[in-house]
Amino acid sequence: MPYRTDRQLAADALECTFLVEYIAKLEASLYGDDFDPSPEDLPMDVDSSSLSSSSSSSSSTSSTSSSSTASSSSQEGLLGSSLAIDNYVLLMGELFSRQYLADREDIEKASGLMNLVLNNYKHDRPEIFKSYVRMTPACFDDLVSTLRDHEVFQNHSNNPQLPIEQQLLIALYRFGHYGNAASTMKVALQFGVSYRMVHLATARVMKACCTDKFRCASVQWPTAAAQELAKEWIEAHSCPAWRNRWLMVDGTLVPIYRRPGHFGNAFFDRKSNYSFNVQLISTPDLRIIDYVVGLAGSQNDAAAWSTSRVVQQHEDLLQDDEWVWADTAYPVRKWCQAPYKK
Repeated sequence: MPYRTDRQLAADALECTFLVEYIAKLEASLYGDDFDPSPEDLPMDVDSSSLSSSSSSSSSTSSTSSSSTASSSSQEGLLGSSLAIDNYVLLMGELFSRQYLADREDIEKASGLMNLVLNNYKHDRPEIFKSYVRMTPACFDDLVSTLRDHEVFQNHSNNPQLPIEQQLLIALYRFGHYGNAASTMKVALQFGVSYRMVHLATARVMKACCTDKFRCASVQWPTAAAQELAKEWIEAHSCPAWRNRWLMVDGTLVPIYRRPGHFGNAFFDRKSNYSFNVQLISTPDLRIIDYVVGLAGSQNDAAAWSTSRVVQQHEDLLQDDEWVWADTAYPVRKWCQAPYKK
């Protein structure tokens, strides 16, 4: 089942209680003393105590209706229904008027590690810095300069954002770790930030990296010189007649730790995990020149491959005698070949 927050659970319980009370008032206005909601009539997830006010209201309405006409009973029932709606709107407004349901408590955290990684390890111990962010300091600086101007990092409120270097450090640390090490609590405690900041930093970096502008800036089609080097490598390590077959594609599944809340079943893959399908197109020296991300794990490689730039623009990117190496999961084309096809 998809994860549901405490606020969502409370809203569902409130809605269910409202519907039961609303129906009870309507039934009471129609049947008078003949209707008395019993616990067996209630939904399993609603406590009968929550309907105490409803029961008393129904009984009073019933007693009044016995001494009045049917029309006055109906009017009182409609009035009670209107009050139930007003009460429901009031309670829902109160539920969503606060950002946090529980009172916030300060948790002692130290920000020394973040300063140590960015100001010490980055300059003096790059191997330790790389273990945290999974990239070199130079690559980290290039990434910062590329993302800095994105609108998601531009703050026009009175509360300034964390510096982009710190937000990127938080996100990259999570991307490079798995399980409890990448959890919100552990990351927040390590870097001395709030739980919400961990979510915000991760979401901002992801949003900035998924834009077409970033894609064009970070992943570029090889130049003629780079293509020639790739062809020479193929000629030296493989069949010389295949020197123009200098690209290769393959897909992989990236597991996610829980079922997504929206269209969750679509992410269930053939390995019985919830995941994303990622396609990578690279040269023989493992340089990625195109990629496909964001598709659900249930998508097969052929469907994901069809959305790539190479497929959609192969007439412009590839010459007549060039093709891409693929495995048996991909369709065979003049410009896409599989060594062994069943």
